[in-house]
Amino acid sequence: MKIFIISSASFYEKIEPIKLKLEEMGHTIFLPNTYDNPDLEKETWKKGFEAHAKLEQELFKRSEEKIKHVDAVLCVNYEKHGIENYIGGATFIEIYEAFKNNKKIFLFHDIPKGMLYDEIAGFNPIVINEDLSIIGIN
Repeated sequence: MKIFIISSASFYEKIEPIKLKLEEMGHTIFLPNTYDNPDLEKETWKKGFEAHAKLEQELFKRSEEKIKHVDAVLCVNYEKHGIENYIGGATFIEIYEAFKNNKKIFLFHDIPKGMLYDEIAGFNPIVINEDLSIIGIN
């Protein structure tokens, strides 16, 4: 299966072992857009609002293209800023894009409680609770 891993940049350091295990299971993995440069967004903000907006547009288009060519997305979601199982705005959009394209949606941890709970639940994600073997079954 081709899987696009999506997450907040805050969780990038946790992705490598997940990636390696999924590859060991025979999956092809695509990493988050800024995985190789997690400070890119912060650096772009220093150039101003327009530069940041342009970068965000580019990143959304890259995600859209990746999602078209994969079988599933795996949202890696841990606690951030006191929010359990955090899913940020950009990651939410990627989940929605996967839903629109009839891709499987896996969540590493449960749906976060809060404002977007109903919407994320409506995408019918498969919560794996860190059990990557579930991905091989579906």
